[in-house]
Amino acid sequence: MRGISIHPSILCADHGHLAGEITQMTAAGADYFHVDVIDGGFAPNFACGTEIFNVIKRYSHIPIDAHLMVNNPAAHIKLFRDLGAEIITIHPETDMQAARTLAAIRDMGAIPGIALNPGTSIETVSELLPLCGHVLAMTVNPGFGGQRFLEYTCGKIERLGAMAREYGFSLCVDGGVTVGNIKKLAVLGVTSFVVGSALFGQDDYDRAIIELRKEACE
Repeated sequence: MRGISIHPSILCADHGHLAGEITQMTAAGADYFHVDVIDGGFAPNFACGTEIFNVIKRYSHIPIDAHLMVNNPAAHIKLFRDLGAEIITIHPETDMQAARTLAAIRDMGAIPGIALNPGTSIETVSELLPLCGHVLAMTVNPGFGGQRFLEYTCGKIERLGAMAREYGFSLCVDGGVTVGNIKKLAVLGVTSFVVGSALFGQDDYDRAIIELRKEACE
């Protein structure tokens, strides 16, 4: 049941009761908190500033997975590492020196990751994959929670699953993950799952996480 990793997406939490959401999700056995940092430039939204990280660290011991949907991420990686991010994921389209940024993240003691938008091909990032400890396959277009899973991404995910076994990175998906599709994704080689609306807002977070793990592992 612990072979996969569940990353609740803070973007989908009730921010009016954020401390309670964090406490409940921690007790339910989440593995990471996934925090989308959006600057309104790369993706059409603004979300999750530095205070969100402080609240998570105040109310939970769970590590933080920071997804930087920002332009020029290299200028911000030290800030988010200092705020407690243990995985830092960048979009290579936003960084002219992505390999150097990934190396800097690793040198800071965090796990370096890249995110692939639905329209980003593997071929454009193939040289970066051996430098990653984490690869985030976006199964929705970035910027907003609650979107429907894009089925056409499954072929790319299957190829990334094979590469994950070759290079040793963890393969994560982000967008539209539910109890209904998590098993299919696990079969393709996904081991980490960002889950938003299928978790937050449920009546019982413990049961929701247990069901996700059970479906993924069967």
